Amino acid sequence: MTENSPLAGPDLYTTAGKLADLKVRYHEAVTASGEAAIEKQHAKGKMTARERIDLLLDQGSFVELDEFVRHRTHAFGMEKKRPYGDAVVTGTGTIHGRQVCVYSQDFTIFGGSLGEVAGEKIIKVMDLALKTGVPIIGILDSGGARIQEGVVALGKYGEIFRRNTAASGVIPQISIICGPAAGGAVYSPALTDFVIMVDKTSQMFVTGPDVIKTVTGEDVGMEELGGALTHNTISGVAHYLASDEPDALDYARTLLSFLPDNNLAELPVFDSDIELETTDADMKLNTIIPDSPNQPYDVKTVIEHIVDHGDFLETQPLFAPNIVVGFARVEGRSIGIVANQPSAMAGTLNIPAGEKAARFVRFCDAFSIPILTLVDVPGFLPGTDQEWTGIIRRGAKLLYAYAEATVPLVTVILRKAYGGAYIVMGSKQLGADINLAWPTAEIAVMGGQGAVNILYRAEIKKAEAADEDVAAVRTRLANEYTYNVASPFLAAERGELDGIIEPAATRVAVTKALRALRTKRASLPPKKHGNIPL
Repeated sequence: MTENSPLAGPDLYTTAGKLADLKVRYHEAVTASGEAAIEKQHAKGKMTARERIDLLLDQGSFVELDEFVRHRTHAFGMEKKRPYGDAVVTGTGTIHGRQVCVYSQDFTIFGGSLGEVAGEKIIKVMDLALKTGVPIIGILDSGGARIQEGVVALGKYGEIFRRNTAASGVIPQISIICGPAAGGAVYSPALTDFVIMVDKTSQMFVTGPDVIKTVTGEDVGMEELGGALTHNTISGVAHYLASDEPDALDYARTLLSFLPDNNLAELPVFDSDIELETTDADMKLNTIIPDSPNQPYDVKTVIEHIVDHGDFLETQPLFAPNIVVGFARVEGRSIGIVANQPSAMAGTLNIPAGEKAARFVRFCDAFSIPILTLVDVPGFLPGTDQEWTGIIRRGAKLLYAYAEATVPLVTVILRKAYGGAYIVMGSKQLGADINLAWPTAEIAVMGGQGAVNILYRAEIKKAEAADEDVAAVRTRLANEYTYNVASPFLAAERGELDGIIEPAATRVAVTKALRALRTKRASLPPKKHGNIPL
Protein backbone atom coordinates (compact mmCIF):
# COMPACT_ATOMS: atom_id res chain seq x y z
CA MET A 1 0.00 0.00 0.00
CA THR A 2 1.09 3.59 -0.69
CA GLU A 3 0.32 6.63 1.48
CA ASN A 4 -2.55 7.41 -0.92
CA SER A 5 -4.09 3.95 -0.74
CA PRO A 6 -7.62 3.73 0.66
CA LEU A 7 -8.33 2.44 4.16
CA ALA A 8 -7.57 -1.25 4.48
CA GLY A 9 -10.41 -3.53 5.59
CA PRO A 10 -12.96 -6.05 4.46
CA ASP A 11 -15.00 -3.45 2.61
CA LEU A 12 -11.97 -1.76 1.09
CA TYR A 13 -13.56 -1.08 -2.28
CA THR A 14 -17.15 -0.55 -1.22
CA THR A 15 -18.94 2.76 -0.78
CA ALA A 16 -18.97 2.29 2.98
CA GLY A 17 -15.25 1.65 2.95
CA LYS A 18 -14.57 4.77 0.91
CA LEU A 19 -16.63 6.86 3.31
CA ALA A 20 -14.74 5.42 6.24
CA ASP A 21 -11.48 6.18 4.44
CA LEU A 22 -12.59 9.79 3.94
CA LYS A 23 -13.27 10.18 7.66
CA VAL A 24 -9.85 8.82 8.54
CA ARG A 25 -8.09 11.07 6.07
CA TYR A 26 -10.08 14.12 7.13
CA HIS A 27 -9.22 13.50 10.78
CA GLU A 28 -5.58 13.17 9.78
CA ALA A 29 -5.80 16.47 7.87
CA VAL A 30 -7.24 18.50 10.74
CA THR A 31 -4.83 16.99 13.29
CA ALA A 32 -1.78 16.84 11.02
CA SER A 33 0.61 18.50 13.44
CA GLY A 34 -0.05 16.17 16.35
CA GLU A 35 -0.85 16.92 19.99
CA ALA A 36 2.74 17.65 21.01
CA ALA A 37 3.09 20.48 18.48
CA ILE A 38 -0.27 21.93 19.50
CA GLU A 39 0.69 21.89 23.17
CA LYS A 40 3.96 23.62 22.32
CA GLN A 41 2.01 26.33 20.46
CA HIS A 42 -0.33 26.80 23.40
CA ALA A 43 2.63 27.00 25.80
CA LYS A 44 3.78 30.11 23.91
CA GLY A 45 0.41 31.72 24.56
CA LYS A 46 -0.59 31.24 20.92
CA MET A 47 -3.61 29.63 19.32
CA THR A 48 -3.46 27.16 16.46
CA ALA A 49 -4.31 28.11 12.89
CA ARG A 50 -7.71 26.42 13.10
CA GLU A 51 -8.55 27.88 16.50
CA ARG A 52 -7.92 31.35 15.10
CA ILE A 53 -10.22 30.75 12.15
CA ASP A 54 -12.95 29.38 14.43
CA LEU A 55 -12.78 32.53 16.59
CA LEU A 56 -12.64 34.90 13.63
CA LEU A 57 -15.57 33.52 11.65
CA ASP A 58 -19.22 33.07 12.53
CA GLN A 59 -19.73 29.78 14.31
CA GLY A 60 -19.99 26.83 11.94
CA SER A 61 -19.50 28.93 8.79
CA PHE A 62 -15.98 27.83 7.82
CA VAL A 63 -15.66 25.81 4.63
CA GLU A 64 -12.12 24.54 4.18
CA LEU A 65 -10.37 24.32 0.82
CA ASP A 66 -7.49 22.05 -0.18
CA GLU A 67 -7.25 20.20 3.12
CA PHE A 68 -5.83 17.13 1.35
CA VAL A 69 -2.95 18.71 -0.57
CA ARG A 70 0.62 17.67 0.26
CA HIS A 71 3.98 19.20 -0.54
CA ARG A 72 5.98 17.67 -3.41
CA THR A 73 9.49 18.17 -2.04
CA HIS A 74 11.93 15.28 -1.79
CA ALA A 75 15.06 17.24 -0.87
CA PHE A 76 16.59 16.98 2.62
CA GLY A 77 14.41 14.01 3.55
CA MET A 78 11.18 16.01 3.19
CA GLU A 79 9.51 13.08 1.42
CA LYS A 80 9.29 11.31 4.77
CA LYS A 81 6.94 13.91 6.18
CA ARG A 82 4.10 15.01 3.95
CA PRO A 83 1.19 16.09 6.17
CA TYR A 84 -2.16 16.92 4.66
CA GLY A 85 -2.83 20.62 4.18
CA ASP A 86 0.85 21.56 4.35
CA ALA A 87 1.48 24.62 6.58
CA VAL A 88 -1.61 26.76 5.96
CA VAL A 89 -5.37 26.42 6.39
CA THR A 90 -7.50 28.16 3.76
CA GLY A 91 -11.20 28.52 3.07
CA THR A 92 -14.31 30.65 3.15
CA GLY A 93 -16.77 31.64 5.85
CA THR A 94 -18.84 34.51 7.15
CA ILE A 95 -18.35 37.42 9.54
CA HIS A 96 -21.59 39.00 10.75
CA GLY A 97 -23.28 36.93 8.03
CA ARG A 98 -21.13 38.40 5.24
CA GLN A 99 -18.92 36.20 3.11
CA VAL A 100 -15.12 36.40 3.45
CA CYS A 101 -12.08 34.39 2.40
CA VAL A 102 -9.38 33.52 4.90
CA TYR A 103 -6.03 31.83 5.23
CA SER A 104 -4.22 31.01 8.46
CA GLN A 105 -0.60 29.89 8.53
CA ASP A 106 0.05 26.85 10.73
CA PHE A 107 3.21 27.24 12.78
CA THR A 108 2.82 23.70 14.13
CA ILE A 109 3.68 22.33 10.68
CA PHE A 110 7.14 23.18 9.35
CA GLY A 111 7.08 26.40 11.40
CA GLY A 112 4.39 27.79 9.13
CA SER A 113 7.00 28.14 6.39
CA LEU A 114 5.85 28.95 2.89
CA GLY A 115 6.65 26.36 0.26
CA GLU A 116 5.26 25.71 -3.20
CA VAL A 117 2.03 24.03 -2.09
CA ALA A 118 1.33 26.39 0.82
CA GLY A 119 1.85 29.29 -1.57
CA GLU A 120 -0.52 27.75 -4.11
CA LYS A 121 -3.20 27.40 -1.44
CA ILE A 122 -2.93 31.07 -0.46
CA ILE A 123 -2.92 32.16 -4.11
CA LYS A 124 -5.99 30.05 -4.81
CA VAL A 125 -8.05 31.54 -1.98
CA MET A 126 -6.91 35.07 -2.90
CA ASP A 127 -8.05 34.46 -6.48
CA LEU A 128 -11.39 33.25 -5.14
CA ALA A 129 -11.79 36.39 -3.05
CA LEU A 130 -11.09 38.56 -6.09
CA LYS A 131 -13.48 36.64 -8.33
CA THR A 132 -16.31 36.73 -5.81
CA GLY A 133 -15.62 40.27 -4.56
CA VAL A 134 -15.26 39.52 -0.84
CA PRO A 135 -12.70 40.62 1.76
CA ILE A 136 -9.57 38.51 2.31
CA ILE A 137 -8.10 38.04 5.78
CA GLY A 138 -4.64 36.58 6.25
CA ILE A 139 -3.48 35.29 9.64
CA LEU A 140 0.31 35.13 9.64
CA ASP A 141 2.48 32.95 11.87
CA SER A 142 5.44 31.84 9.81
CA GLY A 143 9.18 31.41 9.86
CA GLY A 144 9.35 32.64 6.27
CA ALA A 145 10.24 30.85 3.05
CA ARG A 146 10.84 27.10 3.26
CA ILE A 147 14.58 26.84 2.66
CA GLN A 148 14.30 23.21 1.52
CA GLU A 149 12.33 24.38 -1.51
CA GLY A 150 14.60 27.28 -2.46
CA VAL A 151 13.60 29.47 -5.39
CA VAL A 152 10.24 27.74 -5.80
CA ALA A 153 9.15 29.05 -2.38
CA LEU A 154 10.44 32.54 -3.15
CA GLY A 155 8.52 32.57 -6.41
CA LYS A 156 5.25 31.97 -4.58
CA TYR A 157 5.84 35.08 -2.49
CA GLY A 158 6.09 37.06 -5.71
CA GLU A 159 2.78 35.67 -6.93
CA ILE A 160 1.14 36.51 -3.61
CA PHE A 161 2.48 40.08 -3.74
CA ARG A 162 1.11 40.49 -7.26
CA ARG A 163 -2.34 39.44 -6.07
CA ASN A 164 -2.15 41.76 -3.07
CA THR A 165 -1.50 44.57 -5.53
CA ALA A 166 -4.29 43.50 -7.88
CA ALA A 167 -6.72 43.31 -4.96
CA SER A 168 -5.74 46.74 -3.61
CA GLY A 169 -8.71 49.07 -3.87
CA VAL A 170 -10.92 46.21 -5.09
CA ILE A 171 -11.51 44.12 -1.96
CA PRO A 172 -10.60 44.91 1.65
CA GLN A 173 -7.42 43.11 2.75
CA ILE A 174 -6.64 42.59 6.43
CA SER A 175 -3.51 40.98 7.88
CA ILE A 176 -3.42 39.65 11.44
CA ILE A 177 0.11 38.96 12.65
CA CYS A 178 0.03 36.30 15.39
CA GLY A 179 3.67 35.22 15.32
CA PRO A 180 6.83 35.88 13.35
CA ALA A 181 6.81 37.32 9.84
CA ALA A 182 10.34 37.73 8.56
CA GLY A 183 12.13 38.49 5.30
CA GLY A 184 9.94 38.44 2.22
CA ALA A 185 6.95 37.39 4.33
CA VAL A 186 6.53 40.96 5.62
CA TYR A 187 5.70 42.46 2.25
CA SER A 188 2.35 40.78 1.80
CA PRO A 189 0.89 42.38 4.95
CA ALA A 190 2.58 45.65 4.00
CA LEU A 191 0.56 45.61 0.77
CA THR A 192 -2.74 45.02 2.57
CA ASP A 193 -5.06 47.70 3.92
CA PHE A 194 -4.81 46.98 7.64
CA VAL A 195 -2.22 45.21 9.78
CA ILE A 196 -3.16 43.98 13.26
CA MET A 197 -0.39 42.80 15.58
CA VAL A 198 -0.51 40.95 18.90
CA ASP A 199 1.52 42.38 21.75
CA LYS A 200 4.56 40.33 22.82
CA THR A 201 3.94 37.42 20.41
CA SER A 202 4.13 38.92 16.91
CA GLN A 203 7.15 40.34 15.10
CA MET A 204 7.82 41.70 11.63
CA PHE A 205 11.23 42.53 10.17
CA VAL A 206 13.08 42.27 6.87
CA THR A 207 16.38 41.29 8.50
CA GLY A 208 16.56 39.73 11.94
CA PRO A 209 18.72 40.61 14.95
CA ASP A 210 21.48 38.13 14.04
CA VAL A 211 21.92 39.54 10.54
CA ILE A 212 21.89 43.09 11.86
CA LYS A 213 24.53 42.19 14.45
CA THR A 214 26.75 40.60 11.78
CA VAL A 215 26.44 43.42 9.25
CA THR A 216 26.27 46.54 11.41
CA GLY A 217 27.42 45.39 14.84
CA GLU A 218 24.16 46.68 16.31
CA ASP A 219 22.62 44.74 19.22
CA VAL A 220 18.83 44.64 19.14
CA GLY A 221 16.25 42.16 20.34
CA MET A 222 13.38 40.79 18.25
CA GLU A 223 10.73 42.64 20.21
CA GLU A 224 12.53 45.97 20.06
CA LEU A 225 13.37 45.50 16.38
CA GLY A 226 10.04 44.40 15.03
CA GLY A 227 7.59 43.76 17.84
CA ALA A 228 3.98 44.85 17.87
CA LEU A 229 4.68 47.92 20.01
CA THR A 230 7.47 49.06 17.71
CA HIS A 231 5.33 48.86 14.59
CA ASN A 232 2.36 50.52 16.27
CA THR A 233 4.28 53.46 17.71
CA ILE A 234 7.42 54.05 15.66
CA SER A 235 7.24 52.61 12.13
CA GLY A 236 3.49 52.94 11.53
CA VAL A 237 3.43 49.56 9.80
CA ALA A 238 0.64 48.29 12.07
CA HIS A 239 -2.83 49.73 12.61
CA TYR A 240 -3.82 48.12 15.92
CA LEU A 241 -1.97 46.77 18.94
CA ALA A 242 -3.97 43.82 20.24
CA SER A 243 -3.54 42.69 23.84
CA ASP A 244 -3.97 39.06 22.80
CA GLU A 245 -5.13 36.97 19.86
CA PRO A 246 -8.87 37.09 20.68
CA ASP A 247 -8.58 40.89 20.83
CA ALA A 248 -6.89 40.93 17.40
CA LEU A 249 -9.54 38.73 15.84
CA ASP A 250 -12.36 40.74 17.42
CA TYR A 251 -10.87 43.99 16.08
CA ALA A 252 -10.81 42.51 12.59
CA ARG A 253 -14.49 41.52 12.88
CA THR A 254 -15.42 45.02 14.08
CA LEU A 255 -13.36 46.68 11.36
CA LEU A 256 -15.10 44.68 8.65
CA SER A 257 -18.49 45.87 9.91
CA PHE A 258 -17.62 49.35 8.60
CA LEU A 259 -16.37 48.20 5.19
CA PRO A 260 -18.12 47.14 1.97
CA ASP A 261 -17.47 43.72 0.42
CA ASN A 262 -15.71 45.33 -2.53
CA ASN A 263 -15.23 48.62 -4.38
CA LEU A 264 -18.52 48.23 -6.27
CA ALA A 265 -20.66 47.14 -3.32
CA GLU A 266 -22.80 49.38 -1.15
CA LEU A 267 -21.64 50.22 2.35
CA PRO A 268 -23.28 48.24 5.14
CA VAL A 269 -26.20 50.14 6.69
CA PHE A 270 -27.33 49.64 10.28
CA ASP A 271 -30.62 50.69 11.81
CA SER A 272 -30.38 54.12 13.39
CA ASP A 273 -32.76 55.84 15.77
CA ILE A 274 -30.68 59.00 16.17
CA GLU A 275 -32.76 62.19 16.42
CA LEU A 276 -32.09 64.93 13.90
CA GLU A 277 -32.47 67.64 16.50
CA THR A 278 -29.99 69.29 18.83
CA THR A 279 -29.88 67.48 22.16
CA ASP A 280 -28.53 68.29 25.62
CA ALA A 281 -25.51 66.10 24.84
CA ASP A 282 -24.81 68.19 21.72
CA MET A 283 -24.71 71.36 23.82
CA LYS A 284 -21.49 70.20 25.48
CA LEU A 285 -19.63 71.05 22.28
CA ASN A 286 -20.36 74.73 22.86
CA THR A 287 -17.85 74.75 25.71
CA ILE A 288 -15.14 72.41 24.39
CA ILE A 289 -12.97 75.06 22.72
CA PRO A 290 -10.88 76.90 25.37
CA ASP A 291 -10.70 80.70 25.29
CA SER A 292 -6.93 80.55 24.98
CA PRO A 293 -5.81 79.53 21.48
CA ASN A 294 -2.86 77.68 23.03
CA GLN A 295 -4.99 75.53 25.32
CA PRO A 296 -5.44 71.94 24.07
CA TYR A 297 -8.56 69.77 24.09
CA ASP A 298 -9.28 66.20 22.96
CA VAL A 299 -10.74 66.09 19.44
CA LYS A 300 -12.02 62.56 20.12
CA THR A 301 -14.63 64.15 22.37
CA VAL A 302 -15.85 66.15 19.38
CA ILE A 303 -15.97 62.98 17.27
CA GLU A 304 -17.96 61.11 19.89
CA HIS A 305 -20.57 63.88 19.96
CA ILE A 306 -21.04 63.75 16.19
CA VAL A 307 -21.23 60.03 15.38
CA ASP A 308 -23.88 57.45 16.20
CA HIS A 309 -23.82 56.40 19.87
CA GLY A 310 -20.33 57.89 20.25
CA ASP A 311 -18.83 54.74 18.67
CA PHE A 312 -15.52 55.43 16.94
CA LEU A 313 -13.11 52.73 15.72
CA GLU A 314 -9.72 54.39 15.60
CA THR A 315 -6.91 52.99 13.46
CA GLN A 316 -3.24 53.60 14.24
CA PRO A 317 -4.07 55.30 17.57
CA LEU A 318 -0.47 54.97 18.83
CA PHE A 319 1.25 56.24 15.69
CA ALA A 320 1.37 59.97 14.85
CA PRO A 321 -1.17 60.81 17.57
CA ASN A 322 -1.25 64.43 16.39
CA ILE A 323 -3.76 63.29 13.78
CA VAL A 324 -6.69 60.97 14.43
CA VAL A 325 -8.19 58.64 11.80
CA GLY A 326 -10.82 55.96 12.02
CA PHE A 327 -14.33 54.80 11.23
CA ALA A 328 -17.73 55.65 12.64
CA ARG A 329 -21.35 55.77 11.54
CA VAL A 330 -23.77 58.60 10.92
CA GLU A 331 -27.41 57.54 10.53
CA GLY A 332 -26.18 53.95 10.49
CA ARG A 333 -23.86 54.53 7.51
CA SER A 334 -20.09 54.21 7.58
CA ILE A 335 -17.86 57.27 7.35
CA GLY A 336 -14.13 57.84 7.67
CA ILE A 337 -12.89 60.57 9.99
CA VAL A 338 -9.66 62.59 9.80
CA ALA A 339 -9.06 65.03 12.64
CA ASN A 340 -6.17 67.12 13.92
CA GLN A 341 -5.49 66.38 17.59
CA PRO A 342 -4.67 69.57 19.58
CA SER A 343 -3.70 67.51 22.64
CA ALA A 344 -0.72 65.99 20.78
CA MET A 345 1.96 68.31 19.37
CA ALA A 346 -0.73 71.04 19.20
CA GLY A 347 -2.18 69.22 16.16
CA THR A 348 0.68 70.20 13.87
CA LEU A 349 1.22 68.22 10.70
CA ASN A 350 4.50 66.35 10.42
CA ILE A 351 5.67 63.60 8.08
CA PRO A 352 4.17 60.65 10.01
CA ALA A 353 0.82 62.43 10.43
CA GLY A 354 0.63 63.38 6.77
CA GLU A 355 1.40 59.88 5.56
CA LYS A 356 -0.97 58.29 8.06
CA ALA A 357 -3.86 60.51 6.99
CA ALA A 358 -3.05 60.24 3.27
CA ARG A 359 -3.18 56.46 3.31
CA PHE A 360 -6.47 56.54 5.21
CA VAL A 361 -8.06 59.05 2.82
CA ARG A 362 -7.03 56.95 -0.18
CA PHE A 363 -8.49 53.82 1.40
CA CYS A 364 -11.82 55.54 2.07
CA ASP A 365 -11.91 56.92 -1.46
CA ALA A 366 -11.17 53.49 -2.97
CA PHE A 367 -14.17 51.96 -1.18
CA SER A 368 -16.58 54.91 -1.47
CA ILE A 369 -16.58 55.75 2.24
CA PRO A 370 -17.48 59.43 2.85
CA ILE A 371 -14.86 61.43 4.74
CA LEU A 372 -15.47 63.91 7.56
CA THR A 373 -12.49 66.16 8.29
CA LEU A 374 -12.21 68.10 11.55
CA VAL A 375 -9.63 70.87 11.34
CA ASP A 376 -7.59 72.48 14.09
CA VAL A 377 -4.10 72.80 12.64
CA PRO A 378 -1.56 75.56 13.38
CA GLY A 379 0.66 74.50 10.49
CA PHE A 380 3.40 72.07 9.52
CA LEU A 381 5.96 71.15 12.15
CA PRO A 382 9.10 73.25 11.57
CA GLY A 383 12.64 71.94 11.85
CA THR A 384 15.62 70.69 9.89
CA ASP A 385 14.71 67.09 10.65
CA GLN A 386 11.36 67.51 8.89
CA GLU A 387 12.81 69.40 5.95
CA TRP A 388 15.75 67.05 5.42
CA THR A 389 13.60 63.93 5.63
CA GLY A 390 11.29 65.20 2.92
CA ILE A 391 8.25 66.94 4.38
CA ILE A 392 7.75 68.73 1.06
CA ARG A 393 7.43 65.52 -0.92
CA ARG A 394 5.93 63.39 1.82
CA GLY A 395 3.58 66.07 3.08
CA ALA A 396 2.26 66.43 -0.47
CA LYS A 397 0.81 62.92 -0.21
CA LEU A 398 -2.08 64.15 1.92
CA LEU A 399 -2.73 67.02 -0.47
CA TYR A 400 -2.74 64.56 -3.36
CA ALA A 401 -5.06 62.14 -1.55
CA TYR A 402 -7.69 64.79 -0.84
CA ALA A 403 -7.46 66.35 -4.29
CA GLU A 404 -7.92 62.97 -5.97
CA ALA A 405 -10.78 61.79 -3.75
CA THR A 406 -14.22 61.67 -5.36
CA VAL A 407 -16.20 60.47 -2.34
CA PRO A 408 -18.38 62.89 -0.35
CA LEU A 409 -16.07 65.25 1.56
CA VAL A 410 -17.36 67.26 4.52
CA THR A 411 -14.98 69.54 6.43
CA VAL A 412 -15.58 71.36 9.71
CA ILE A 413 -13.02 73.91 10.94
CA LEU A 414 -13.06 73.89 14.73
CA ARG A 415 -10.35 76.39 15.56
CA LYS A 416 -6.99 77.00 13.85
CA ALA A 417 -6.62 76.65 10.09
CA TYR A 418 -3.32 78.28 9.21
CA GLY A 419 -1.25 78.46 6.07
CA GLY A 420 -0.61 75.51 3.79
CA ALA A 421 -1.83 73.10 6.45
CA TYR A 422 -5.31 74.64 6.12
CA ILE A 423 -5.31 73.95 2.39
CA VAL A 424 -4.09 70.37 2.86
CA MET A 425 -6.77 69.46 5.42
CA GLY A 426 -9.72 68.92 3.10
CA SER A 427 -10.18 72.53 2.06
CA LYS A 428 -12.76 73.80 -0.42
CA GLN A 429 -9.96 74.50 -2.88
CA LEU A 430 -8.91 70.84 -2.89
CA GLY A 431 -12.43 69.71 -3.72
CA ALA A 432 -14.31 69.33 -0.45
CA ASP A 433 -18.06 69.44 -1.07
CA ILE A 434 -19.34 71.12 2.08
CA ASN A 435 -17.09 73.22 4.31
CA LEU A 436 -18.38 74.47 7.63
CA ALA A 437 -16.76 76.32 10.51
CA TRP A 438 -17.39 77.04 14.13
CA PRO A 439 -17.34 80.72 15.17
CA THR A 440 -14.12 79.87 17.04
CA ALA A 441 -12.37 79.18 13.72
CA GLU A 442 -9.30 81.18 12.71
CA ILE A 443 -8.47 80.96 9.01
CA ALA A 444 -5.35 82.82 7.91
CA VAL A 445 -1.87 82.56 6.49
CA MET A 446 -0.52 82.37 10.04
CA GLY A 447 -1.58 82.80 13.65
CA GLY A 448 -1.94 86.14 15.36
CA GLN A 449 1.37 86.05 17.25
CA GLY A 450 3.34 85.19 14.14
CA ALA A 451 1.58 87.88 12.16
CA VAL A 452 2.42 90.50 14.81
CA ASN A 453 6.13 89.78 14.35
CA ILE A 454 5.85 90.64 10.66
CA LEU A 455 3.07 93.21 10.36
CA TYR A 456 3.50 95.21 13.55
CA ARG A 457 7.26 95.46 14.02
CA ALA A 458 7.14 99.25 14.20
CA GLU A 459 4.40 99.24 16.84
CA ILE A 460 6.30 96.71 18.96
CA LYS A 461 9.51 98.79 18.76
CA LYS A 462 7.53 101.91 19.63
CA ALA A 463 6.03 100.18 22.68
CA GLU A 464 9.47 99.03 23.78
CA ALA A 465 10.86 102.54 23.41
CA ALA A 466 7.99 103.96 25.44
CA ASP A 467 8.57 101.34 28.12
CA GLU A 468 5.01 100.04 27.68
CA ASP A 469 3.82 96.54 28.56
CA VAL A 470 5.02 94.87 25.34
CA ALA A 471 3.27 91.58 26.11
CA ALA A 472 -0.05 93.38 26.48
CA VAL A 473 0.54 95.28 23.24
CA ARG A 474 1.37 92.06 21.40
CA THR A 475 -1.78 90.42 22.74
CA ARG A 476 -3.94 93.37 21.68
CA LEU A 477 -2.43 93.43 18.18
CA ALA A 478 -2.75 89.65 17.81
CA ASN A 479 -6.42 89.81 18.80
CA GLU A 480 -7.02 92.61 16.31
CA TYR A 481 -5.34 90.62 13.57
CA THR A 482 -7.40 87.53 14.38
CA TYR A 483 -10.64 89.53 14.34
CA ASN A 484 -9.87 91.55 11.21
CA VAL A 485 -8.05 88.94 9.11
CA ALA A 486 -8.67 85.42 10.46
CA SER A 487 -12.39 85.61 11.24
CA PRO A 488 -14.43 82.79 9.69
CA PHE A 489 -17.02 85.37 8.63
CA LEU A 490 -14.48 86.85 6.21
CA ALA A 491 -13.99 83.39 4.64
CA ALA A 492 -17.76 82.95 4.50
CA GLU A 493 -18.16 86.31 2.74
CA ARG A 494 -15.86 85.08 0.00
CA GLY A 495 -17.60 81.73 -0.35
CA GLU A 496 -14.67 79.78 1.08
CA LEU A 497 -17.08 78.38 3.66
CA ASP A 498 -20.59 77.09 3.09
CA GLY A 499 -21.73 77.99 6.57
CA ILE A 500 -20.78 78.93 10.10
CA ILE A 501 -22.51 76.82 12.71
CA GLU A 502 -22.90 76.64 16.45
CA PRO A 503 -20.75 73.75 17.75
CA ALA A 504 -23.83 72.13 19.27
CA ALA A 505 -25.38 71.96 15.80
CA THR A 506 -22.46 70.03 14.31
CA ARG A 507 -23.99 66.54 14.51
CA VAL A 508 -27.17 67.67 12.79
CA ALA A 509 -25.29 69.73 10.19
CA VAL A 510 -22.91 66.88 9.33
CA THR A 511 -25.81 64.44 9.08
CA LYS A 512 -27.68 66.70 6.68
CA ALA A 513 -24.55 67.32 4.63
CA LEU A 514 -23.90 63.60 4.24
CA ARG A 515 -27.53 63.06 3.28
CA ALA A 516 -27.24 65.68 0.56
CA LEU A 517 -24.09 64.06 -0.81
CA ARG A 518 -25.34 60.46 -1.04
CA THR A 519 -26.01 60.84 -4.75
CA LYS A 520 -22.72 62.60 -5.50
CA ARG A 521 -21.12 61.57 -8.78
CA ALA A 522 -17.63 62.69 -9.68
CA SER A 523 -14.87 61.34 -11.90
CA LEU A 524 -11.23 62.07 -12.62
CA PRO A 525 -9.74 62.81 -16.05
CA PRO A 526 -8.98 59.63 -18.03
CA LYS A 527 -5.49 58.34 -17.24
CA LYS A 528 -3.65 55.12 -16.50
CA HIS A 529 -2.80 56.30 -12.99
CA GLY A 530 -1.47 59.38 -11.27
CA ASN A 531 2.04 59.87 -9.95
CA ILE A 532 1.51 60.40 -6.22
CA PRO A 533 4.70 61.76 -4.59
CA LEU A 534 5.83 58.50 -2.99
